[in-house]
Parts: sequence; structure tokens; C-alpha cells
Amino acid sequence: MSPLPRLDIEQFTCRSDNFGVLIHDPESGLTAAIDAPEEAPILAALRRRGWELDFIFTTHHHPDHVEANLPLKQRFGLTIIGPEAEKASIPGIDRTVSDGDRFDFGRFEVQAIATPGHTAGEISYYLPQAKVAFTGDTLFALGCGRLFEGTPATMFRSLSRLIELPGDTSVYCGHEYTESNARFALTIDPENPALKERAKEIARLRGAGRPTLPTTIALEMATNPFLRWHDPRIRVRLGMQDASDEEVFAEIRKRKDHF
Repeated sequence: MSPLPRLDIEQFTCRSDNFGVLIHDPESGLTAAIDAPEEAPILAALRRRGWELDFIFTTHHHPDHVEANLPLKQRFGLTIIGPEAEKASIPGIDRTVSDGDRFDFGRFEVQAIATPGHTAGEISYYLPQAKVAFTGDTLFALGCGRLFEGTPATMFRSLSRLIELPGDTSVYCGHEYTESNARFALTIDPENPALKERAKEIARLRGAGRPTLPTTIALEMATNPFLRWHDPRIRVRLGMQDASDEEVFAEIRKRKDHF
């Protein structure tokens, strides 16, 4: 079996709590940004790595994810790829993708997964050869996105699709919300030993000024209450033993909105 190709990933902070992410195929020399929250940190990361920017893969249209699209396009003449359902709201978009579409990034296949809920047309990007997914504001470490343009049922379906990815898939998302998410998660699943240990590690990382990402699908399945609608302890705590999985998710999302 031939070894998996190497994908270089550079993660860095943008704005107040956004993450910027660059991915680079060292063989082809191609580089893509996952969203474009802020120009200056992206340029600094490119200089740090000695890369030129060829693509932006946009997850959704919110300003804190597309603010730097046009300045970066003007500077690099790059190609912006984003969700077909949100093309009218994404500055500079050149090419659209919908659920199930696939395209090449150097040696890597990129798969578009429709994950609406936070916005109506959000797309997550999955690179199976690199075992990595970029989930924007759909799946967070220990959380999920707020439902600005979708319903609990919509987000439930989107998360259900993401947890079908292999457990060892690394997950990068759009924001550093993990410490506050951990506090909420402990109100829903306080007896979960894996969650309690993870909360301690998160506090240690944030205390040292370090990021809590990436995470993995397996780690989220073990500790993220928004993915643990099936857990009997959570159902008992919510008084929802006989509810559907979707109803349990909706209740957890409602409680987070009021946390």
C-alpha cells in the first residue's frame, strides 16, 4: 500500500475568535485558505510558510468568513470556491459546489458535504486522503453552530452526516469556542469521564494561550453533547427517555441558546 500523500496545514487566529486555516500540497505547490476571515493574519501565515495563495474554499457567507475574499483575490488572482446555494452572498466567487460534488486540489480529492443549519447553504469540505474535514460553523469542538438560517431538524441532519466520517478524521472549524462549550457540555453530560478529562485539558491549553483544535470525529462522538443524543444518561437528565434523537438534539440546542 502506498503511503498517504502529505497535506501541510497551518492554523492561526483571526479577528477575535476566528480560526484561519491554510492547506498546502507540497508536491503541486498549491495552497488554499479555508474561508478568509481577515487579510493580515492570512498574509502573515503565507509569509511564514513561504506559500502563495491559489484558492479560497468558502464554507458559508457570513462576513467573518468572507471579509478578505476580494483583497486576497486582487492580490493573488486566486479562485474562490463556495456553496452554490449562497453564491449571491459570497464576494468574488468563481466556482460553486453542491452536496456530493468533488474536485481536485493537487493530489487530493475534495468532497463537498452540504451541512446547512447555521446558514441555509453551508458546505463542509472533506479530504479523505488527508483524513481531514473543515466544518466551518456547523460542527465545533464540543458544540455546533447557532441556527441563524436553519431549524434543529436541518442541523441534526447535517451533524448526522458528519459523524458518518471515519473516527480518525481530523476536524478544523471556524472558531475557538471550546472552553465555553465545555462549560455547557458539563451541564448536559456531567458524569462523562472523557468529557471531564477533556475539559481539564482544554483549560490547560487555553491557559497557555494554545488552540484546542483540531479535534477528531471520534473525540467529538465521545464528548460533544450535540452528537450524543442517543446516550441514556443524557436522556434521563433531560427527562426525554422516550423522545426521538432529533428531539433530544433540539432540546440541547435550545438550552445552549439560553446558557
